[in-house]
Amino acid sequence: MTDSTGSTGTDSTGSTDLTPEDRKIVTLARSARARNGVPEGAAVRDETGRTYVAGTVALDSLRLSALQTAVAMAVASGARSLEAAAVVTEAEQASDADRAAVADLGGPQTPVLVAGTDGVVRSAVAAGE
Repeated sequence: MTDSTGSTGTDSTGSTDLTPEDRKIVTLARSARARNGVPEGAAVRDETGRTYVAGTVALDSLRLSALQTAVAMAVASGARSLEAAAVVTEAEQASDADRAAVADLGGPQTPVLVAGTDGVVRSAVAAGE
């Protein structure tokens, strides 16, 4: 199933038709969530194919979603753009702030994949939507 970004998502049976690269960032995001015991895990892929993986940051003085943290890691590592982003969450969709962070680095057409905790992609939208 494709959406407005041209990315593939899930159909009513829960099957996916993701590229291997997109499947990889969903798997990495799911692993980060499980490994760190945080509410969300995220991964982004930069213009060179490097991936950055993060979990939710919840300190008294600093709060970042997993996707915001992954974008910050990419920026801090010298990434100039993003090809795709994925977040594993219980939420139905990526927040406006998460999509804005992805759009800031990758542009408004960068696909954001949202998967449930089971790793099944529920939606794929452009960061600028």
